[in-house]
Amino acid sequence: MAIPPSSAVAVVSVLSIFVFSFPATVLSETFRQIFLPPPAFGPESIAFESPGGAFYTGVSDGHIFKYQPLTGWTVFAFTSPNRSVAFCDGTTDPNKGPICGRPFGLAYNSFTKLLYIADAYYGLLVADSNGRLARQIATSAEGQPFVFLNAIDIDPVTGNVYFTDASAVYDLRNSSKAAQVNDSTARLLKYDPRTSQVTVLLRNLSRAVGLAVSRDGSFLLVSEAIGNRIRRYWLTGPKANTAEIFLSNINVVRPQNIKRTPSGGFWIAAASVKQDSQTLVSIRIRVDGSGRITEMASLEGQYGSTLISEVQESGLSLYVSSRNASFIGVYGP
Repeated sequence: MAIPPSSAVAVVSVLSIFVFSFPATVLSETFRQIFLPPPAFGPESIAFESPGGAFYTGVSDGHIFKYQPLTGWTVFAFTSPNRSVAFCDGTTDPNKGPICGRPFGLAYNSFTKLLYIADAYYGLLVADSNGRLARQIATSAEGQPFVFLNAIDIDPVTGNVYFTDASAVYDLRNSSKAAQVNDSTARLLKYDPRTSQVTVLLRNLSRAVGLAVSRDGSFLLVSEAIGNRIRRYWLTGPKANTAEIFLSNINVVRPQNIKRTPSGGFWIAAASVKQDSQTLVSIRIRVDGSGRITEMASLEGQYGSTLISEVQESGLSLYVSSRNASFIGVYGP
């Protein structure tokens, strides 16, 4: 059943956000919340069909919801063939993930009308326009099973699907252990839809949780949450199949999802340490293709101590998702 947008959206009055340097300024913009249909919780990532149009998001109970501006939310798909309504619907218990599924990264191919899904427990999947049970297309690479698929993006030029396995040892339920031991067993992978072949591109990454391909398909960025850095992996040109540090030592921690902007840059969801309280607050960072930071803004006024997972530009607005919230945040002009 669709939930009308009038009952699912809350609008907050005009606010001001302090933007840290580059140069420092104050932006005025509105903030609104598109609430998920109760009791859904924890939208990790967003995939748009078209700019400012319908989008998809995966939540903690294994469902993937579709939001249409005129009609609201509907259940679109799910990733586990074993899930049941009674056991899974509305759950936030990570221990139910192996049964219910937990979709993390989402990427929509506007040409094929296919939604690609990185599920923390069920691997790489794809759903067509009919939704329902997504089709599993990969569960391992080079003989090594996936442990915690996380980020995903589609090459806008070739249609290849790039994704990350955040750890070869620690699954979603053991994320804190991975941080404690500075786990560096993550992998960057490629899925070719034409051959169904999965290739490992990089190994020994430190909790690879974010990924975005550049607008021209020449490179991709991958974030390492434990390593507090972002790498660039070249896909074409004289540096093809090599990697380098793209961004590091920028006084932020836990870089999360990365999304390219229509102008060719990238939005990065991350956190910063408040000097007075030594607590973490969410920030959004915009960088250009050379790694120059063009905006760094605190989202503490709207999210408090809740950490975000993604910032994505679509239409005239910025859409923010968080595994620790029951809504999609929207910053608009």
